[in-house]
Amino acid sequence: MRPVLFIDGVCNLCNGTVRFVVDYEREATLGFAPLQSALARTTLEPHGIDPLRVESVVLVDDDGVHLRSDAAWRLARYLKQPWRTGAVARFVPRPLRDRIYDFIAANRYRWFGRKESCELPAPELRARFLDTAESSGESIGAP
Repeated sequence: MRPVLFIDGVCNLCNGTVRFVVDYEREATLGFAPLQSALARTTLEPHGIDPLRVESVVLVDDDGVHLRSDAAWRLARYLKQPWRTGAVARFVPRPLRDRIYDFIAANRYRWFGRKESCELPAPELRARFLDTAESSGESIGAP
């Protein structure tokens, strides 16, 4: 199953994260979708996650649904070195990791800005953006 990174589509930091992942990913494995999409609703709501209220990127893969700092360190596993070493963050206690993550998330619009609507991906990346399960035909991570 294809892992998917759900991002806040109007957040400049989140969109920058996608560009970073695309540039440094070991293989073109990840799919991407905005939290504002139908795919986010159909994937996340069965897990009790309201995609319009979550203040986190969400990574869905074969190991499940991951939020906050868990999503960030798991995302590092998909990257080339030296970025892959970010996965060692899993050894930092989760309460501390999540506190740092929450601080950044709470300030992301002030520090990085936001867009009025979700950014359209560049033509070469459109196939990796999974806006709806019906139109993509993609299989994503664990339900």
